[in-house]
Amino acid sequence: MNAATRSTGRRRAATGDVPGMPGVDPHLSRTVEVRDHAGELRRWHLLDSGPWLAERGITPRGTLLAVHGNPTFSFLFRSLVREDIPWRLVAVDQLEMGWSERTGETRRYQDRITDLSLLTDALSLRGPVVTVGHDWGGLISAGWALDNRHDLAGMILTNTGLHQDLGESLPAALRLATAPGFRSASTSLTDTFLRTTLSLCKPPLPREIQDAYLAPYRTRARRKGIDQFVADIPAGADHPSRPTLERVAEGIRELTVPTLFAWGPKDITFSDRYLRDLIERVPHADVHRFEKTSHLVWEDADVAGLVAEWLAARFGPDAGQEQVSQDGAAGAWRPVSSYAEPVPERHLGEPIARLAADPAHAHSPAVVEMADADGQRREISWSLLNRRVDDIAAGLLGHGIRPGDRVSILITPGADLTAVLYACLRIGAVAVIADAGLGVPGLTRAVIGSHPDWVIGIPKALVGARAMGWPGRRISVDQLPTVDRVALGVETSIAQLATSGSMMRELGAPLDAPWPASDADAAILFTSGSTGPAKGAVYTHRQMSAMFTAVGDTLQLDPERGLVAGFAPFALLGPALGAPSVVPDMDITRPGELTAPALAAAVDALGEPAVFTAPAALRNILDTASQLDEYGRAAMASAASFFSAGAPIPAHLLRELRSLMPHAKALTPYGMTECLAVAAIDLEEIDAAGEGSGVCVGHPVPRVELAVAPMDGEGRTTGEISQDHGVSGEVLVRAPHVRDRYLMLWGTTHRSMRFTGWHATGDVGHLDEDGRLWIEGRADHVLATADGLFTPVQVEDAAETVPTVRRAGAAVVGPRGTQQVVVILETEDGYRAGKAGRPRAASTSLQEAVRRAVRERSGAEVVAVFTTSCLPTDIRHNSKIDRAALARWAGQTLRGERADAL
Repeated sequence: MNAATRSTGRRRAATGDVPGMPGVDPHLSRTVEVRDHAGELRRWHLLDSGPWLAERGITPRGTLLAVHGNPTFSFLFRSLVREDIPWRLVAVDQLEMGWSERTGETRRYQDRITDLSLLTDALSLRGPVVTVGHDWGGLISAGWALDNRHDLAGMILTNTGLHQDLGESLPAALRLATAPGFRSASTSLTDTFLRTTLSLCKPPLPREIQDAYLAPYRTRARRKGIDQFVADIPAGADHPSRPTLERVAEGIRELTVPTLFAWGPKDITFSDRYLRDLIERVPHADVHRFEKTSHLVWEDADVAGLVAEWLAARFGPDAGQEQVSQDGAAGAWRPVSSYAEPVPERHLGEPIARLAADPAHAHSPAVVEMADADGQRREISWSLLNRRVDDIAAGLLGHGIRPGDRVSILITPGADLTAVLYACLRIGAVAVIADAGLGVPGLTRAVIGSHPDWVIGIPKALVGARAMGWPGRRISVDQLPTVDRVALGVETSIAQLATSGSMMRELGAPLDAPWPASDADAAILFTSGSTGPAKGAVYTHRQMSAMFTAVGDTLQLDPERGLVAGFAPFALLGPALGAPSVVPDMDITRPGELTAPALAAAVDALGEPAVFTAPAALRNILDTASQLDEYGRAAMASAASFFSAGAPIPAHLLRELRSLMPHAKALTPYGMTECLAVAAIDLEEIDAAGEGSGVCVGHPVPRVELAVAPMDGEGRTTGEISQDHGVSGEVLVRAPHVRDRYLMLWGTTHRSMRFTGWHATGDVGHLDEDGRLWIEGRADHVLATADGLFTPVQVEDAAETVPTVRRAGAAVVGPRGTQQVVVILETEDGYRAGKAGRPRAASTSLQEAVRRAVRERSGAEVVAVFTTSCLPTDIRHNSKIDRAALARWAGQTLRGERADAL
């Protein structure tokens, strides 16, 4: 200990004892006295996990220097004290805050950076140090990192605004907080600012946690630091802290240490605009957005768990083995194995140009739109589509869209969407595809979360973009009236860009942009969101080309065999495979409502096509088959093949469809947004496979390798990989068309690729003796009962053998390892009656029949059976049962609580 500091074992702050804090070992609390920037001896309170680690025989690999913001204190970082984080935590209470001294002095931004450096010097804190900062603590820890880079090993920043441009308005919450006459009234005279911050957490913080945050700030005198922090926001050029803000904001660009940004996007203060700024300054950073979380992301999500994974990946024994992308997104894990069959590499969209130059196909349809504004069918030839793509591509370049720019495309399926997508792919712009099937909330999260540079959309989408504050410069599809263009903030239109691009090409300026590099990002495709918020799967050009090849090989598409896309996003595959495509006349947000007459009209438009629908559509197609006239039945019968994927397909539905498409080969591919086309099976092989545990989805398609990761008694993977038959576990996939990463979900990407070279799908299944894959449900939905593990499909299949049961959903209540099984049923009578209302207890006879069927077929014991008119499913496919929602409802109901309708 030197002359500048004194330490005391007494847990004592300037005005009294530090009380116990929930979840905090009292021995972590420590006070030290250190001279500040003015040379005055000041008392700091901090949490120090050094002794805690020593007691457990853990040698720290370094130090986490954690700095809180306003209006919290070191308590925010209590979750970082855990055995899987072998790093010493030093979490400070800044002077004037928490349980540190109230000095009565005004401290500016630079003063706080200096004070922190004096503290770490006094503590003899040496590298490796990883800074952890939140809110104001992010700015201060970044300043410390710049001034102490000799000890700096890494940085972690959560929900902090590092820079504010001059002239740019502060966020509304800060404008209110800094308003004259309101600032002191809300920050120090009362505890409104603090209570409002705590109230943003969802779900609400437990009372004891709220009380712990309030405890250091019970009096006006103890809240002066909160007031000072708000007053020190350097929004104006003449603010005393502005030079320090500029120094740190620019200086952080020089720091090349491993960096993690963990973000709560529902923050009313630091929105994603501040995250985009951080990514621009530190493009090598790993990023993880915790959807639906707010400013106090440490309380809303398991940030400490993410930090534990990140520290192990970046500083553990295997650090440095992962490739890191340069777009501020997650690390890029690419498959490492070799494949017996090489994937033919080709530029995305190349078949369009090839067929346009072929006299045999140039004037045949590439895209068919079933109805335009006048109700007429429109056909776009390969020649016209190719010209349109090149014209738009040239226009996009001329307008300033560059390779690597993210372009959110919000256009209904058809010729316009196809042309814009392939124009973006041609010039290397990254296409963001989030379809309307996600619903408005899901679409909003997807667009905002993808941080687009540009938004190209139809008027309805642009109105939404304006109303909901979606980022990105805006381009309309068609030319809009001036008043609409100004109101929506639209710069130009695709129609205008195509015209200007055509003129440039006619004047001798060819589209000479180079084709994008194969490892450059090509597109961000969003998942359905059936097991949580939709995730953006990022594909490179190489991976997307391999994906198109895999789908083409599986569906056997070609220029003579087009694609009827009853699931609208699949219409985009056709041009990449040289196959004409059409979307039936349907509500693309409700694929389950596709009717037989609409499907027949689309089939008729292409002759003898392949037909692809969402699984939910199958029942409705059969239910509406009576509406077909003779011509419609003949058209439907001409289909050459039928495919459906997105959820398991009962074999009896495929057999019933034979009555409508007697000559069609019925194939059900298995895949996911992250790896389209994994396995496939036809009806004959389904019959040959017979009954088993789960749904048989067939053999892997070419260039795909399958394995499973066995589970322990609580349904967690063991870390082993098995390709033996009969072993159930999480399904693993290795293929050249597995997505590159999840966009700004570093932790999700890391966990999905925890088996080197394999993508962990989140599905549970097994391989049979013939190498076929059987899917048994989602890994998160495995039923871990006292009698052992059961997969949901095992239970649901058994329940669906009971007469009158239309569909079943299995859920569990209770802790893992002792969970009890609950079954909720859709009955035929209930489904026809309507789609509203809460589930009700099933009749005694139905309960007994379901219990007996499940017991005999799976061995599981069912404790309760309910019926409902409609099980909750994902928005996009209308097929994947939301078993998590069933479990929440069942738990509330069996505890005697009021549960909402499903």
